[in-house]
Amino acid sequence: MKTMDEKNRWRFIAATAACSLLLLSVTAGVAGAEPLSLPSIEVNIGDGDSGTGGTGGTSTLLQLLMLFTVLSLAPAILIMLTSFTRIVVVLSLLRHALGTQQIPANQIVIGLSLFLTFFIMAPVWNDVNSGAIQPFVDEELTAEEALEAAADPVREFMLKHTRDKDLALFMKISGTTQPGTPAETGLTELIPAFVISELKTAFQIGFMIYVPFLILDMVVASVLLSMGMLMLPPIMVSLPFKLMLFVLVDGWYLIVGSLVESFH
Repeated sequence: MKTMDEKNRWRFIAATAACSLLLLSVTAGVAGAEPLSLPSIEVNIGDGDSGTGGTGGTSTLLQLLMLFTVLSLAPAILIMLTSFTRIVVVLSLLRHALGTQQIPANQIVIGLSLFLTFFIMAPVWNDVNSGAIQPFVDEELTAEEALEAAADPVREFMLKHTRDKDLALFMKISGTTQPGTPAETGLTELIPAFVISELKTAFQIGFMIYVPFLILDMVVASVLLSMGMLMLPPIMVSLPFKLMLFVLVDGWYLIVGSLVESFH
């Protein structure tokens, strides 16, 4: 029966499609319209009007390719080269410490992390805009010079929050020597060192957040055990007390304030 239903369904779909095509063709014939056709897209390389042997089209195409490449890497740049990693890990650990499962929702955690990242990274992005983007738009810098100028504020931010031990580890693995100045530090070694430094700091903050809630869970579990309520999950009883404790100490103010201050 299921096979016959499927066959009838496909026959109905095919008949509907055929009737639709027939109706379109009849309507076009009655109205005298042109036959339906798909638009064609052509990409020509080397046909620019710059008068330099047709290199204008190739240059524009390469610039578009570079732009799309940067846009595809933008999420990774936002996550790995900014304060986003530390913030989102701490907020996720806070949610697990409270035991509220999916409250706040992932969208709220990610959104709050993004806006805090924008707030923290605003001075760095202002330096990038004034030192690299605007001069490049005004044609005062070439693309290579603008890229190097944009990397300097970001490099300085990452060096400020990267442990020397982590940076030395990746330099040792890559076989590079210790740079004489911060500007000589390669991004290839700096970025992974910065990420693992941020992860360590985030886990340290998360441990400090977990401790009071863990103690509260242990107290509630001991009370339930002494009362003989073995079948009652301690997490069900401790959750309201956790929320009350978090609200009474103004937890969001303390945690967000500590996260922002940790980058200054």
